[in-house]
Amino acid sequence: MDERIPVIRDVDSGTAKLMPDVDRPRAWLLTVDGSPQSYVDLDDPTHLEFEYARRLAHVLELTGAPGTPLDVLHLGGGALTLPRFVAAVRPGACQEVIEADGKLLELVAERLPLPAGSGIAVRRADARTALEAAPEASADVIVADVFGGSRVPAHLTSVEYARAAARVLRPGGRYTANLADSAPFTFLRSQVATLQAAFAHLCLIAEPAVLRGRRFGNAVLVASDDELPTCDLARRTAADAFPARVEHGAALERFVQGAAPVRDVDAVPSPEPPGGAFSVG
Repeated sequence: MDERIPVIRDVDSGTAKLMPDVDRPRAWLLTVDGSPQSYVDLDDPTHLEFEYARRLAHVLELTGAPGTPLDVLHLGGGALTLPRFVAAVRPGACQEVIEADGKLLELVAERLPLPAGSGIAVRRADARTALEAAPEASADVIVADVFGGSRVPAHLTSVEYARAAARVLRPGGRYTANLADSAPFTFLRSQVATLQAAFAHLCLIAEPAVLRGRRFGNAVLVASDDELPTCDLARRTAADAFPARVEHGAALERFVQGAAPVRDVDAVPSPEPPGGAFSVG
């Protein structure tokens, strides 16, 4: 769209705001109740402004043969940043996006429409419900980036949920999730333990300052029944503008030591970020 003025609208989950980026002619930042949700450049869908989105994108790029189509299930949509990225770098990809906020979907469709023939299907539904209804072995990658406000909902943090994700993935498929926590990492450690109950191989990607407990921040978990490309992920994330570490093997076992998998009956949302941790106004 050509109008370069902020758009403010009430959506199901709060107040959404679309703000133009003064440095990029057709780029927009989406926030909900002041928390950044998505950044989209309509002219360049491969431009990923948020570091966690780049880390998720690294996983997507390293799945399957380079440039070949992927079947991707996105749990959480926002402004559809990663689906747009996949459509650009994996022509012919078949993608389904599940987003619970119907009014947010309407806003994105109106102001940041998908290009024709994108191969992206967007559906309003609860992420867990849609996952459990998805066909077995139907996805190469599941990307989970679901936040109710600034917290991951409890029903997306359990062993039952993780096993549902494992069922939907094809052999060698990968599950990846954007999470957030800080020291002592009670939530993040429990999520590693939970995914270990459903998958054979895991790795954790986060900035060193987050892993050292110096600040609250995002962490990306990756899980699969096959070996993960940890060396390639480490090279890519180390070269990012804000370098990250890839923890796996013995280092990840030390990190998770003592944490127990979470069952549905005990599940809780991710922790509330401290004031100002993610807010942009």
